[in-house]
Amino acid sequence: MARYNYHSMNLFTLPPQKVAMVLLVLLLAAAVFDVLYRRIPNWLTVSGVVLGIAMNTLIGSPEGGLVFSLVGLAVAFGIYAAFFALRAMGAGDVKLMAAVGALVGWERWFGIFFVTALIGGVMALILVVARGRFKKTFFNVSFILSEMTRGRPAYLANEELDVKNKKALGLPHGAVIAVSTVFYLALSARLVK
Repeated sequence: MARYNYHSMNLFTLPPQKVAMVLLVLLLAAAVFDVLYRRIPNWLTVSGVVLGIAMNTLIGSPEGGLVFSLVGLAVAFGIYAAFFALRAMGAGDVKLMAAVGALVGWERWFGIFFVTALIGGVMALILVVARGRFKKTFFNVSFILSEMTRGRPAYLANEELDVKNKKALGLPHGAVIAVSTVFYLALSARLVK
């Protein structure tokens, strides 16, 4: 029986060492800002995008390149912009993930996105249980799914589902992305062996 090759796509491979170092510094700074101020500054995310494009252009193919970086930026921005449109993410989260995409490319970005979804889900579940909101959250998830089948954004009928609302129960997503990226890099390093 053939074993799945994780390297057929670059979903779980390590980025070049210098890119990984810039990625970690960017995400650490973003996590600190997001935890302390619930904002991720534009100067930080724009710096990440510029560094991602510049570094990958210098690295060149096959590990990088200008197109590699721009496609990573576009895919990450597009997917997170959809979450922003549904009011499930803040603008800083969109720009941060766009910077991550510019640094690591679209394939690795999908790996980070997958790990972020898993870890974010676990962290959210812990928060929900700790705050005693399991029943309310179950209702909210059911409501979101119901509204999606009707083609309506759920936040229009329930202000608690708008990430911008103070009543919303949320995690600092920049910190979740940072923690998840560390897990992603550790998993990728393990799979390289």
